[in-house]
Amino acid sequence: MAFDAEGYLFISSGERQKFDPAQEMTGNLGKIVRLHDDGSVPDDNPFFDRGDVTAEIWSLGHRNPLGMAFDAEGRLWNTEMGPLHGDELNLVLKGRNYGYPIVSEGDHYSGEKIPNHDTRPEFEAPKVAWVPTIAPANMIIYSGEPFQQWNGSALIAGLASRAIIRVEFDGEQAREAERYEMGARIREVEQGPDGNLWVLEDRDGGRLLKLTPR
Repeated sequence: MAFDAEGYLFISSGERQKFDPAQEMTGNLGKIVRLHDDGSVPDDNPFFDRGDVTAEIWSLGHRNPLGMAFDAEGRLWNTEMGPLHGDELNLVLKGRNYGYPIVSEGDHYSGEKIPNHDTRPEFEAPKVAWVPTIAPANMIIYSGEPFQQWNGSALIAGLASRAIIRVEFDGEQAREAERYEMGARIREVEQGPDGNLWVLEDRDGGRLLKLTPR
């Protein structure tokens, strides 16, 4: 979940490995939805005139969107686990279709190929795609004092990569800038009130770590 500067609530939902729901307009699986904070539907949502659940949809064609954050310019970004590889960082735009399961930068776990985004330009392609997988969990966009050199960068918790991945933005473009090996699956990274970072490991006996500058 993420709130924008105007107080609208954005909620992401995976397709639960059922594939087709990500493209079906009658449900909210595989979607990002936009609501008022009281649960009502804004009348400027892209599919508002269709009513019911469809009215809630902001974007569709998502597989497993776990992380969402707004940058300083109000742009919404999300991290998304691909199938077999093909994890994504997307710029989430009103009414756009991100293509899953019709296209992906990864393949099915069975090994069956999925066409890449460049074969179907009507679908929004990721700004960054990871092959092999990083298994992105949550994401923040840093805005603190202790790590000033990271201000405006995304920090992504990596499960399979066992790392924190830093992504730099240039307007509507993005690139991986650095990868910080952590030696464990990373479930979550958060910025504390003082700007220092809190990192949660994903394992038996996993630790909650506080990161501060040297």
